[in-house]
Amino acid sequence: MVDIAILCVFAFAAGLIDAAVGGGGLIQIPALFNVLPGAQPAALLGTNKVAAACGTTFAARSFVRKVVIDWGLVIPAACAAFVMAFCGAATVSFVPQSVIRPAVLVLIVLMAIYTFWKKDFGALHKPMRIGTKEKLLAVVIGGAIGFYDGLFGPGTGSFLIFLFIRCFAFDFLHASASAKLVNIATNVAALMFFIPTGNVLYLIAIPMAAFNILGALTGTWLAVHKGVPFVRALFLVLLVILISKLTYDLLL
Repeated sequence: MVDIAILCVFAFAAGLIDAAVGGGGLIQIPALFNVLPGAQPAALLGTNKVAAACGTTFAARSFVRKVVIDWGLVIPAACAAFVMAFCGAATVSFVPQSVIRPAVLVLIVLMAIYTFWKKDFGALHKPMRIGTKEKLLAVVIGGAIGFYDGLFGPGTGSFLIFLFIRCFAFDFLHASASAKLVNIATNVAALMFFIPTGNVLYLIAIPMAAFNILGALTGTWLAVHKGVPFVRALFLVLLVILISKLTYDLLL
């Protein structure tokens, strides 16, 4: 019971952070591996996905009620992300993690520098007119990030937020909302593998899911009511944490 209580606290924190700027896996996955060191890694990852998927779904539901979603971009991106998440998962064994980690670290450092240097980045919501070119770009973004999520994962939500801002002139709030909807697709793709193969610890996943949902609702409320400056600051903090974690992993 103590272990479950500890994991629920981490699930709440993960849901809160993930709802606003992504990156909940940075909190929830290490917590599972540390609290349950004897469990199979696949079962821990499946348990994490159940909790994360529930929180993401409720966060997206709250965002949809309060933020205008550009469905013409989000739906193509989500469909591509769903398909490519499968492909990424199937490719895991063929691509060494030693190659992926340094490349991802460089990309995240560049994202952090760009966001910090460009003070108006994500401050204004001036979405582009949606035409065929923009929809194709959304498919490319969704497919690329979906593949990455299936292949490696950390920072998926942050990459989506950055690209929605950079490519479509969204502000941080609308980009976060759109990223959540695309994340649902990648989560469903992952669960279609983990659940049938029995890689979910339901006695732990269910209470964690409940607390992840509570965290997600809190994070969504904070993002909507505190506005773009708050989300931007939280985004930069998350990037610094991501950079620190990936650097630490590389030095081990």
